[in-house]
Amino acid sequence: MGEVILEMKKIDKSFPGVHALNNVDFEVKRGEVHALMGENGAGKSTLMKVLTGIYTKDSGTIIYEGKEVEFNSTREAQDAGIVIVHQELNMVGHLTVAQNIFIGREFKKGIRIDDKKMNEEAKKLFDRLNIDIDPTMTMSDLTVGKQQMCEIAKAISHDAKVIVFDEPSAALTEAEIEDLFKIIKDLREQQMGIVYISHRMDEIKVITDRVTVMRDGCYVGTLITEESTKDDIVNMMVGRVIYEEPKTKSQVAADAPVVLKVEHLNAGRMVQDISFELHKGEILGFSGLMGAGRTETARAIFGADPKESGDIYVNGQLVTINSPEDAVRAGIGYLSEDRKRFGIVVQKTVAENTTMADLPNYMKGLFIDRKKERDVARKFVDSLATKTPSVDQMVINLSGGNQQKVVIAKWLCKNCDILIFDEPTRGIDVGAKNEIYKLMNKLASEGKSIIMISSEMTEILRMSDRIVVMCEGRKTGELTIEETTQEKIMNLATRDIN
Repeated sequence: MGEVILEMKKIDKSFPGVHALNNVDFEVKRGEVHALMGENGAGKSTLMKVLTGIYTKDSGTIIYEGKEVEFNSTREAQDAGIVIVHQELNMVGHLTVAQNIFIGREFKKGIRIDDKKMNEEAKKLFDRLNIDIDPTMTMSDLTVGKQQMCEIAKAISHDAKVIVFDEPSAALTEAEIEDLFKIIKDLREQQMGIVYISHRMDEIKVITDRVTVMRDGCYVGTLITEESTKDDIVNMMVGRVIYEEPKTKSQVAADAPVVLKVEHLNAGRMVQDISFELHKGEILGFSGLMGAGRTETARAIFGADPKESGDIYVNGQLVTINSPEDAVRAGIGYLSEDRKRFGIVVQKTVAENTTMADLPNYMKGLFIDRKKERDVARKFVDSLATKTPSVDQMVINLSGGNQQKVVIAKWLCKNCDILIFDEPTRGIDVGAKNEIYKLMNKLASEGKSIIMISSEMTEILRMSDRIVVMCEGRKTGELTIEETTQEKIMNLATRDIN
């Protein structure tokens, strides 16, 4: 490794109600692959967005090639030689490979775009990276792995000196990951500084020189990879004080019946051979890191995404779920992690949202019985302690926590006995979180059964009776709350899968 090419000192960034970065330090040397690790929400992506001009830092300094810099846009960062290869590919499917690489920076001959010149320059980039891709191919005809290689070529085309790889292997096959590693090693030999964000512990040991760990928006420490163990890194990632009192004993009766049984569920790469049971009155936590496949599993159970194989039993009966309508008929409700996109209609009232999943029961001929609708909505506003001036209030005017309560009311109105809560407290404040926790415990005590997907370790430990852990589309373990520790969850969540 050479001299330090990039140094971030005491970086601070706050958003309303969230201290996202708290005096964070980070550096990258020439010819180094430096891993940036931490749980979901640790601040890794925020730090990189500050670096590349997507966010403006509140305080701190960024020193690049010996000079203090501050980029106001990704274009400024790219022009200086700092680029990100995102996990979500930003390619335009109907354009050629070369057109994608030089989009917005096209070579021209007069007023016409010079495709011949772009193809030639793209070929030079691929030759430099030892990649065999035809620049004239349409982007949508390439595999995901090949598209990723094009993203890397696009980054190199900016005369990059520092490249940030954000979960680059998440959608790649083993063979494609090997190709990716060869490219990264070549870039390291060319004395580029490389930041590698990943949750895959086996990759970190293979490809990186140093590891920096973040936790709760703070810098924890930096290790030399070859001198550290997986346990060293895991302990740095989870070594926090849990301020919320964790659950120490399951609240579910030993003879509680199984209300949902999933056997050998398969739905693409992110849902592979998933089996589990959910008991009456149980809160079953689903834990794992980004890309583990938890949401994809929930969507497959709910019929929002097609399943390839597997059986689903509700109260001992085999059910066929090919759509959300089928799931709702079976008594399953799904509270999406993106409530504004999939959970509520923000331009409609609290009453209208409450009855949305059960609308036929509120029809009087061709018209909706508004009085009946308002009456039932008031009942749920009272029982859930939803803060709203009236049931005629537009949902867009409610806080995040109260919007979440409206989604819950919708599924309770439909009388769903099985509720899937996907990131139930994402984007809401601490006070609202506690209200949601109390509500979930109340529902469970009344006999509702809950699957809770959460990326917050403290939330999993506080709420769950049992915990299913996933990694890369597979179930890697199942723990009772009595035996669970943060370390056990993290080890299962980063387990190497062959």
